[in-house]
Amino acid sequence: MSPKTSILIIYTGGTIGMIRDPRSGILKPFDFGDLYTHFPVLRNFNFNLDFHSLDPLLDSSNMTPSFWAKLAEVIRSRYDSYDGFVVLHGSDTMAYTASALSFMLENLSKPVILTGSQLPIGVIRSDGRENFINAIEIAAACEGNCPIVPEVAICYDNMLYRGNRTTKFNAENFGAFLSVNFPPLAEIGVHIKYRRDLILPTPTASLQVRPLIDSHIAVLKLFPGITAEAVAAILDTKGLQAVILETFGAGNAPTFQWFLDLLKEAIRKEIIILNVTQCKGGTVEMGKYETSAELQNIGVIGGADITTESAVAKLMYLLGAGYSQMEVARFLQTPMRGEMTTSIT
Repeated sequence: MSPKTSILIIYTGGTIGMIRDPRSGILKPFDFGDLYTHFPVLRNFNFNLDFHSLDPLLDSSNMTPSFWAKLAEVIRSRYDSYDGFVVLHGSDTMAYTASALSFMLENLSKPVILTGSQLPIGVIRSDGRENFINAIEIAAACEGNCPIVPEVAICYDNMLYRGNRTTKFNAENFGAFLSVNFPPLAEIGVHIKYRRDLILPTPTASLQVRPLIDSHIAVLKLFPGITAEAVAAILDTKGLQAVILETFGAGNAPTFQWFLDLLKEAIRKEIIILNVTQCKGGTVEMGKYETSAELQNIGVIGGADITTESAVAKLMYLLGAGYSQMEVARFLQTPMRGEMTTSIT
């Protein structure tokens, strides 16, 4: 008899893990140790389901790189004992955590599926139950002895997305996430239809965990009327090593001389400037218009179609790994975990 598939469920906090106390009516953390009592249908999977709760539990708005490192360490320490992992997480920063894990878990060959909900699991109409069950089934899915989805992904509202391609775009609807620049890895209906041509290949090297240790970055979102004082204040941040510049359209920015001078001075100080579009879909094409050609001329790096969430995680990963400025610039223009479609500088 072949051994049962084993899945580790990791609870970090967030809406999905809350249940209403029948006496007080107050929402409190769900006891996943009593999982089969609340979800008897899970017995039909015939999997071994274990549970680990991080301490302390966090509302996802309080998520930090140190918590990402703790989460990655749980996966690393139990990696050989489980076939897949389901991470229960608040939806607000789930795209950041999924992006971070995708970089930190180098040579990942098992599914790490993040999910959550818009309504607590203890609420009658909760979307959490379906998201949870779908995530478990996907984390356990394999062909022969090979997992079907050997990467970090987000399972939400009957869709499976590459984690570092997602953005939370809706705070109210059950379909909270978008992955505009990359198709879903799977669509969940009567059957789960996997896009095997899109899923990352299974690496042959062993897992390496590289914690993010450098968060000396900033996000500068442009808007009409932005002042020199506001831009200078961000670029003068003590210890700053990199800035994600959220530009207009296909990577366009003001051509005011004061603006370009401030960016040039930051680059002279070896601060990396990464150009990422504010648009949910599309890509940065530096040099397509005069308003982006100026950025290209002074040394701003084009981020292609990477999301801001993924850019944050990738920069923290690269800076934390101790790469030189030239190496960071090269890696920022190169897909490492399927986080961008192409390199456009």
